[in-house]
Amino acid sequence: MMGSREVADAAIRVALSKDREDEKHLHAAFAQDGILTAGVDFGGEFITSITKMIERAVVAAKREGLITESHAEEGAVAGAAREAISQMMNKAIGLNVGGKIGIARYDDHVSVALFFGVGLLHLNEMAVGLGHRVI
Repeated sequence: MMGSREVADAAIRVALSKDREDEKHLHAAFAQDGILTAGVDFGGEFITSITKMIERAVVAAKREGLITESHAEEGAVAGAAREAISQMMNKAIGLNVGGKIGIARYDDHVSVALFFGVGLLHLNEMAVGLGHRVI
Protein backbone atom coordinates (compact mmCIF):
# COMPACT_ATOMS: atom_id res chain seq x y z
CA MET A 1 0.00 0.00 0.00
CA MET A 2 1.28 3.45 -0.95
CA GLY A 3 1.26 6.22 1.60
CA SER A 4 3.19 9.15 2.97
CA ARG A 5 6.40 7.15 3.51
CA GLU A 6 6.65 6.03 -0.11
CA VAL A 7 5.84 9.50 -1.41
CA ALA A 8 8.46 11.07 0.87
CA ASP A 9 11.01 8.49 -0.32
CA ALA A 10 10.26 9.35 -3.96
CA ALA A 11 10.63 13.11 -3.35
CA ILE A 12 13.95 12.61 -1.56
CA ARG A 13 15.30 10.32 -4.28
CA VAL A 14 14.37 12.85 -6.98
CA ALA A 15 16.04 15.65 -4.99
CA LEU A 16 19.17 13.47 -4.69
CA SER A 17 19.27 12.56 -8.39
CA LYS A 18 22.65 13.40 -9.87
CA ASP A 19 21.48 14.73 -13.24
CA ARG A 20 18.46 15.05 -15.57
CA GLU A 21 19.06 11.56 -17.00
CA ASP A 22 18.94 10.00 -13.52
CA GLU A 23 15.85 12.07 -12.72
CA LYS A 24 14.09 10.82 -15.88
CA HIS A 25 14.80 7.18 -14.94
CA LEU A 26 13.38 7.76 -11.46
CA HIS A 27 10.36 9.55 -12.95
CA ALA A 28 9.61 6.51 -15.16
CA ALA A 29 10.20 3.98 -12.37
CA PHE A 30 7.96 5.79 -9.89
CA ALA A 31 5.27 6.28 -12.55
CA GLN A 32 4.98 2.47 -12.82
CA ASP A 33 3.93 2.47 -9.16
CA GLY A 34 1.52 5.37 -9.71
CA ILE A 35 3.76 7.97 -8.04
CA LEU A 36 4.09 11.20 -10.00
CA THR A 37 7.37 13.10 -9.60
CA ALA A 38 8.98 16.37 -10.61
CA GLY A 39 12.35 17.96 -9.99
CA VAL A 40 13.78 21.43 -10.36
CA ASP A 41 17.27 22.79 -9.77
CA PHE A 42 17.76 25.83 -7.62
CA GLY A 43 20.50 28.11 -6.36
CA GLY A 44 20.92 31.51 -4.76
CA GLU A 45 21.08 33.43 -1.51
CA PHE A 46 18.85 31.58 0.94
CA ILE A 47 16.77 34.29 2.60
CA THR A 48 16.04 36.33 -0.52
CA SER A 49 15.22 33.13 -2.45
CA ILE A 50 12.61 31.53 -0.19
CA THR A 51 9.67 32.78 -2.27
CA LYS A 52 11.38 31.66 -5.50
CA MET A 53 11.94 28.15 -4.12
CA ILE A 54 8.26 27.82 -3.20
CA GLU A 55 7.18 29.18 -6.59
CA ARG A 56 9.51 26.79 -8.45
CA ALA A 57 8.13 23.81 -6.53
CA VAL A 58 4.54 24.77 -7.40
CA VAL A 59 5.38 25.47 -11.07
CA ALA A 60 7.30 22.17 -11.44
CA ALA A 61 4.42 20.24 -9.85
CA LYS A 62 1.95 21.84 -12.29
CA ARG A 63 4.26 21.34 -15.28
CA GLU A 64 4.59 17.60 -14.57
CA GLY A 65 0.88 17.10 -13.86
CA LEU A 66 1.19 16.41 -10.12
CA ILE A 67 -1.35 19.12 -9.32
CA THR A 68 -3.99 21.21 -11.06
CA GLU A 69 -4.46 24.95 -10.77
CA SER A 70 -6.67 24.67 -7.69
CA HIS A 71 -5.97 26.60 -4.51
CA ALA A 72 -6.01 23.42 -2.44
CA GLU A 73 -3.42 21.60 -4.57
CA GLU A 74 -1.16 24.61 -5.10
CA GLY A 75 -1.40 25.38 -1.39
CA ALA A 76 -0.47 21.82 -0.43
CA VAL A 77 2.73 21.95 -2.50
CA ALA A 78 3.54 25.46 -1.28
CA GLY A 79 2.98 24.40 2.34
CA ALA A 80 5.13 21.28 2.00
CA ALA A 81 7.87 23.36 0.33
CA ARG A 82 7.70 25.95 3.11
CA GLU A 83 8.03 23.23 5.73
CA ALA A 84 11.07 21.75 3.97
CA ILE A 85 12.65 25.21 3.70
CA SER A 86 12.05 25.94 7.39
CA GLN A 87 14.00 22.79 8.31
CA MET A 88 17.06 24.19 6.51
CA MET A 89 16.94 27.67 8.03
CA ASN A 90 19.45 27.19 10.86
CA LYS A 91 22.13 25.97 8.45
CA ALA A 92 21.37 28.23 5.52
CA ILE A 93 20.47 31.66 6.92
CA GLY A 94 22.74 34.30 5.42
CA LEU A 95 24.45 31.86 3.03
CA ASN A 96 24.06 30.64 -0.53
CA VAL A 97 22.34 27.37 -1.40
CA GLY A 98 22.39 25.23 -4.51
CA GLY A 99 20.82 21.91 -5.35
CA LYS A 100 17.51 20.36 -6.26
CA ILE A 101 13.89 20.36 -5.20
CA GLY A 102 12.08 17.02 -5.57
CA ILE A 103 8.29 16.75 -5.54
CA ALA A 104 6.22 13.55 -5.44
CA ARG A 105 2.53 12.73 -5.31
CA TYR A 106 0.45 9.60 -4.95
CA ASP A 107 -3.30 9.94 -4.56
CA ASP A 108 -3.81 12.55 -1.82
CA HIS A 109 -0.21 12.51 -0.49
CA VAL A 110 2.30 15.12 -1.66
CA SER A 111 5.90 15.58 -0.46
CA VAL A 112 8.54 18.19 -1.26
CA ALA A 113 12.21 17.48 -0.54
CA LEU A 114 15.15 19.87 -0.79
CA PHE A 115 18.74 18.71 -1.12
CA PHE A 116 21.13 21.64 -1.10
CA GLY A 117 24.75 22.45 -0.60
CA VAL A 118 24.91 25.38 1.82
CA GLY A 119 27.86 27.70 2.14
CA LEU A 120 30.52 29.76 0.47
CA LEU A 121 32.71 28.75 -2.46
CA HIS A 122 33.58 25.05 -2.14
CA LEU A 123 33.18 24.92 1.66
CA ASN A 124 29.68 23.47 1.61
CA GLU A 125 27.57 21.85 4.26
CA MET A 126 24.87 19.51 2.91
CA ALA A 127 21.27 19.86 4.05
CA VAL A 128 18.01 18.01 3.42
CA GLY A 129 14.54 19.32 4.21
CA LEU A 130 11.25 17.43 3.78
CA GLY A 131 7.64 18.55 3.94
CA HIS A 132 4.43 16.55 3.46
CA ARG A 133 0.80 17.50 2.99
CA VAL A 134 -2.47 15.71 2.25
CA ILE A 135 -4.69 17.17 -0.45
